[in-house]
Parts: sequence; structure tokens; C-alpha cells
Amino acid sequence: MDTSKWTIRIDANTTGFRKAFGGLNAEQLNWKPNPQTWSIAQNIDHLITINSTYFPVLEALQTGTYRVPVTGRLGFLVRFFGNFILQSVLPDRKRKMKTFPIWEPSVSTLPGGILQQFEQHQERLKEAIRHASGLLDQGAVISSPANKSIVYKLDKAFDIITLHEIRHLEQAREVLALMKR
Repeated sequence: MDTSKWTIRIDANTTGFRKAFGGLNAEQLNWKPNPQTWSIAQNIDHLITINSTYFPVLEALQTGTYRVPVTGRLGFLVRFFGNFILQSVLPDRKRKMKTFPIWEPSVSTLPGGILQQFEQHQERLKEAIRHASGLLDQGAVISSPANKSIVYKLDKAFDIITLHEIRHLEQAREVLALMKR
């Protein structure tokens, strides 16, 4: 399967983050309007954290050691969960969502190099997606790294990942707008 739709989206997301936040220093990247809101750096760290949890899943799929949960054999559940999760991460941000604890940003103050770390991560993510082409052709089903009962097709996972990045780009832009007031 052609993976370019996701790699192109990842490149666009990376460029969006670089253009919006590339000129900020560590203090600005870590600025928060209030304790309940994530900083720009925390949004970036969250994306690195969540996307990285898919790497072991992809590796296990590639090596043939991945075991799909029983729920992954039920097509209606695979479609339901995939569509539900995708709807919850759409960039429109009409509904605020709380993330699973394993995907929360690691610390409240992050290093100024978080954006460069994100750019490196994005290259690794694109490579992982390119290598998954054959798995996509097979219609591979995975479970969410955060909850083994939540299952969806691999192509849906890549849609979720790339659209989720746009959601957090918008969230980080909102923080930047508040900072500039």
C-alpha cells in the first residue's frame, strides 16, 4: 500500500511545528497559561510519547510475534473503535479529551531541544510507516498501546496518529497566542 499520504502529512505537521515554534527559547516553549494547560513543549513531548508506543507494535507485526486480541477478530468492533478514536482526535478540538496516563507528558519543564527531538522522531515515524506497507496490504489489525481491548486497523492507526498531531499543533498554537497577549 502506498504510504505517502501519511508521510506527506507528517512532513506538513513537522513543518507546521517548526514554523510556529522554531524561534522560541526553552522558557517560551515551557510557558503555561495555567497549571491545567499543557505548554507547547508538553504538547510536543506528548506526541513523541504517544507515537513511540506504536513502534514496538509495528516491530512485533513485522517479526510475526504480534498477537491480536480476541476483539481484533470482530470486524464490527475493529471498525467501531477505529472510527471512534479517529473522531476523538480530529483537529477541530470541539471536545476536550483526557489522555491515558501512559501518554501524558513526562515532566512539566522540558529542554529547549524538544522541537529538534520531535523532528528526529518524525523521521523515525515516517520510516516505520514506510516499512509497514506490506502489513497495510494484509489489513493488519492492532490494539491500542494504551488499552489492549481497543482494536483498529493499522491504516486507521496511521490516520489517528497524523490527525492527532494536527490537533496538538492547534492546541500549541493556542498556547502561543495566549503567551503573546
